[in-house]
Parts: sequence; structure tokens; C-alpha cells
Amino acid sequence: MRIITVIGSGLIGRSWAMVFASGGFSVKLYDNQPGQAAKALTEIRKQLEELEEGHMLRGELTAAQQFALLSSYDDLAQALEGCFFVQECVFEQLEVKQNIFQDIEQLVGKDVILSSSTSCLVPSNVFSKVQNRSRCLVSHPVNPPYHVKLVELVPHPETVRTIMDTTHAIMTKVGQAPVCLKKEIDGFAVNRVQAAIIAESWRLVRDGIISVKDIDLVMSEGLGMRYAFIGPMETMHLNAPKGLEDYMQRYGEGIMRVLTSFGPVPDFFSEGSKSIFNEMCELIPTDQQHLAARKEKRDQLLMGLAKLKKDH
Repeated sequence: MRIITVIGSGLIGRSWAMVFASGGFSVKLYDNQPGQAAKALTEIRKQLEELEEGHMLRGELTAAQQFALLSSYDDLAQALEGCFFVQECVFEQLEVKQNIFQDIEQLVGKDVILSSSTSCLVPSNVFSKVQNRSRCLVSHPVNPPYHVKLVELVPHPETVRTIMDTTHAIMTKVGQAPVCLKKEIDGFAVNRVQAAIIAESWRLVRDGIISVKDIDLVMSEGLGMRYAFIGPMETMHLNAPKGLEDYMQRYGEGIMRVLTSFGPVPDFFSEGSKSIFNEMCELIPTDQQHLAARKEKRDQLLMGLAKLKKDH
């Protein structure tokens, strides 16, 4: 049985543990807070059983069989023993990640792949204290990873191709949808595209063009409908009689004109932003009851969409 060690038992760590177990891997879950990893397993068992009841459990194994593949550890050396792949999921602080990988390298063989779940720290910084950086990469999931399958694989400048290929194969085996970046860049691909959408959405609301509620509908009932199945490149390719080049011949000048009309990067902390915050809070109040209910609904909708995509 091949072993994967997951470092950190928070939301992302628990999700990765479930994803890897769904693919039949033996998963060791580690947390440096005594008892925390064991507590996380209790939560995972409940989630697996609920997913099974809702016919949304991933993989070929039952919930009980998947849970049997999981074990919890408070001792790092024990958690790393026998593993071939390490997925780090500690909180998003550079020094913490650097130190944990420095500790991990002292305890594993030179062929063990070291992967970070960071969403905004580039590999050259995360792995700066690691001696053998050729086996290091970022595997950035999209939250929640169990229902949103995309994972960005981002190499360190020294990462060898075989490490990217092996990680791509692992992610594919467990049912994720891996994409490989050819080199590191701040924000990777997902967050750069997301930032562009956020910036223009913010500007349109700030400038009184559209409401918070309606700009969200532009995505959820418009662009998002097709982007759930095909991306922007294929969308353009299919929206002109002779494909992408024809599309740009027809619409490229208009797109460039609109792009040049975009304003500077918004100041999300300005006094004017308070009206946007207030408008959002009127739609969904920030008390835990309302937020938890919306997150639950989001996850249910994502599960339904994941099932639809799987069936097609």
C-alpha cells in the first residue's frame, strides 16, 4: 500500500486526506497540536458517511473502506515513515511553511515528493530552506477540493519533469483535474484570472454601473453557466464560424477597446468600499448562522454540479 502523508488537519488537510483515500492510497494525517489529527478523523468519518448516503462519495471504495486507509499522528517522524508523497496544508505563513519543509527533509528519503497546498506563495520562496529542491512543487487546490477538482501544479525553478509527471498521475488517479504551469508566477493561474474578475466586478459596482447582487448574477447565470463546462478559449473558438482566429478578427478590436477602458487596480480598503461591504451584508448577513447556511448550500450545489459533469 503506497502511503501519502498530509501535514495539517484543517479544512484543506482533511479534504486532501479524503481525496487521496478515495483513490485507494493509505493516508497519514499529521498535526502538531496533540489530538487535533485524531479529532479531524472523527470529522472525516462523518463526512464520508454523509457523502455515501447522498451517493456523492468519490472512488470505488465504500466509506468504511476509505476511512480504514486513514490514520492520525502527533509525531512528525512517525507520520512520514514509509511515505512517497507529502502534501503540506499548514496555514498560509511563509516562515511556517519553510520551517516545516526543512524539518520534513531531515526525515524522508531523497526521492520523496514534497508538495505544498499554498495558494499565494511561490515555490521558490516556500522551498528556500530545502536542500534538494528538484522534488518540490506546489499543488494548489480550489476550495472545497473534494467537490472542485482542479489542482494547479506549479514547479520550483529546479523541479525535474518526472516529479511534475508523477504528481499529475497521482492527482489524476484520485479524480482531481490537474493543470501544469510551465513556471512559477505570483498568484498562479486561478488567482490571477480570479483577481481580474474581482477587479472589474468591484469597479462596476463602485462606479454605480451595477449592484452587488446583479454582478454576481452576471457570473452565476451568464458566464459561469458555460465556464462550468468549457473555458474562455474554447468559448471563443465555438462562438465564431471559423474558430478562434475568426473570433478575434470579428471581436478582437472591441475587446481591446474595452480593456483599455478599465480603470486602475481598485483600493479595496478605501472609504468607498464600505458601501459595497454593506450591500453584500444586506444580501447575506455575516453572522455564523447565515454564513454557514450559505456555505452548506454552496457545497450542495457544487456536489450536484460535480455529479452532472461526471455523468456527461
